[in-house]
Amino acid sequence: MQAPILSNKRYQEPPVFTPENLLREARRQKSLPQAPVPDICLLDPDGDLVRWLVRTQGLEPDPHWACYHTELYTFTHRGMRFGIIGCAVGASFAVLVAEELFASGCQLLISITSAGQILPLGPPPYFVLIEKALRDEGTSYHYLPPADFSHLASELRSMLLPRLAQASVTIHRGATWTTDAPFRETESAIAHARELGILAVEMEAAALYAFAQARGKAVICFAHVTNQMAQAGDDFEKGVDGGSQDALQLVTLASQAWQGR
Repeated sequence: MQAPILSNKRYQEPPVFTPENLLREARRQKSLPQAPVPDICLLDPDGDLVRWLVRTQGLEPDPHWACYHTELYTFTHRGMRFGIIGCAVGASFAVLVAEELFASGCQLLISITSAGQILPLGPPPYFVLIEKALRDEGTSYHYLPPADFSHLASELRSMLLPRLAQASVTIHRGATWTTDAPFRETESAIAHARELGILAVEMEAAALYAFAQARGKAVICFAHVTNQMAQAGDDFEKGVDGGSQDALQLVTLASQAWQGR
């Protein structure tokens, strides 16, 4: 018997419920004008970068953002304008927000999510450019047929690598494991992930990459490896300002690469 998550999927059939219609009704209810978001938008699941920007730059929520569930902030850095949404944690929530952002004019979405160490590449914190993500969540199966991994688009990967080599922070490349259930990361599941060569575990990338492939959108996911699943002291430390300046450096390099493609 096939699990419901894998059955009755017709990937070429258009949805009845669309982000455009949701946003239209939200604007109607809130009496908001239609206004585009910046071309480059960021997902900050932990919210540390958003809070740092609010604290240091006095950002206020964009009054035109019509999403029912989130607040969008905009800011300018190195001559580029960004939109950013914090605390969109988990595959389904991240993709819901991604759908709304692209329906609102986003052209590139960058996610930097906190992650747990699977293969020890050194003491945290450090970053991983997620080149592929194990699909141990539910959302991706509504966008793409079953497969073990979803992938960063090859053209984005080729575009990014020369620019990321300029970073002053440590950036590894490789695979992550996307889970819907972080408190079910058992010893056997972790051992299996290690056998697959997986570097870290997080909660969004597999779904975001599946969405990107299915919809033909540009999405880049980074993992900020900050912890060893609370198995040691001083876990979940990101560095100065909660790692915000380091994360912003990655965002800047990725965005410059995309703009110069």
